[in-house]
Amino acid sequence: MDINVSWYIEKQVERTIKNLNNRNMEGYYINNREMLFHKLKELIVKGSTVGVGDSMTLFETGVIDFLRSGNFNFLDKYEDKLTSDDKREIYIKNFSADTFICSTNAITEGGELYNIDGNGSRVAPMLYGPKQVIFVIGINKIVKNIEEAEKRVRDYAAPIDAKRLNKDTPCAKLGYCVDCKSENRICNDFVVIRGQFIKRRIKVLIVGDVLGY
Repeated sequence: MDINVSWYIEKQVERTIKNLNNRNMEGYYINNREMLFHKLKELIVKGSTVGVGDSMTLFETGVIDFLRSGNFNFLDKYEDKLTSDDKREIYIKNFSADTFICSTNAITEGGELYNIDGNGSRVAPMLYGPKQVIFVIGINKIVKNIEEAEKRVRDYAAPIDAKRLNKDTPCAKLGYCVDCKSENRICNDFVVIRGQFIKRRIKVLIVGDVLGY
């Protein structure tokens, strides 16, 4: 990466982490995947219960394989042959997990986490339940403010995700959001996390790479 671009990103990350800390959340900059796994081992207690939210980032970074091979009680929502009832049971168990790991659709330089969800199973544990919530995100998710966050998700992340999930929605055909009323829409729950009562409950690991949508 060009050293000037690297400098710009570092300054952007510095602002974001400072503002996360000001909001009772913890931010960390992770240079590479080896450092990511080192940090996860530091944060997650062996033998503890860990759940995850739907996330391409967790697959791209190898976090899912890390949880499957580690000494954890992993609530694996991606396990083969799970029925819809099985998945619902996992979603409910996520609320009592020691750690919930996920990504975010966007994060502002002001330290706000912006997410859109289809049925709420991903965003609900972010808000309440798990003792610890760890966000793993790429530098591509950082935006200036909430307005940019919503635009990023509506016009970029959501259409791509709808395409990945083979949803019969306008955005999966057009490539941008038209705020449809489709029964298959994945943009039903809009959540902005601006702070936490419990200090250090939310930890944000910003990885120096382009990850997810």
